Amino acid sequence: MLFQRRNRPSRIERLRVAVWPRNSWSRSTRYFGKRVLRLTATPHAIAIGFAAGACASCTPLVGFHFLTAFAAAYVARGNMIAAALGTSIGNPLTFPFIWASTFKIGQWILHGRAPKADPHQVQQRFQEGLFEKSLDSLWPMLKPMFIGAVPLGLVVGSVSYVIVYKSVEVYQRRRRVTLENRNKRDYTPPPGTMEEDGSA
Repeated sequence: MLFQRRNRPSRIERLRVAVWPRNSWSRSTRYFGKRVLRLTATPHAIAIGFAAGACASCTPLVGFHFLTAFAAAYVARGNMIAAALGTSIGNPLTFPFIWASTFKIGQWILHGRAPKADPHQVQQRFQEGLFEKSLDSLWPMLKPMFIGAVPLGLVVGSVSYVIVYKSVEVYQRRRRVTLENRNKRDYTPPPGTMEEDGSA
């Protein structure tokens, strides 16, 4: 098959690429940005879909962010591809800070105080609970994280919506003008018309 790798990547390599990009983070970010801008939908649909994905990334539902983003985008009538791209807000670099923030916000809402939470410590405790596969060990952390994910997700989603909406709107307007200018430049009037004679 054309454009297929000669040596198929191993499972470990595919897992590593899924967690950590093969190229730099800045290049991956630019790639995702271009993918969002080039979607064929209205700026609102793209922005609300991306916001749904970004909001879903703030929840502790690791492994279900895509499904959560698709459900939210479906309800809000957003673009599904944009929702999938929006989940890139949650990645190995941002998860420790997202989880620590949701934990602190949730504790503040529940108990009126926000304990000092080191992002890496929260991530370690969360992962230990996942490996133990015990809801009893996870629930003391999951409860404040679920509650804290609501305000944080709304803020992240709102900011994402404004940024994506404006970016897509400007991109689509420029692209429309470029295509119109190209069509005018490439337009050839039919032979024998007034336009061709220059007498119009």
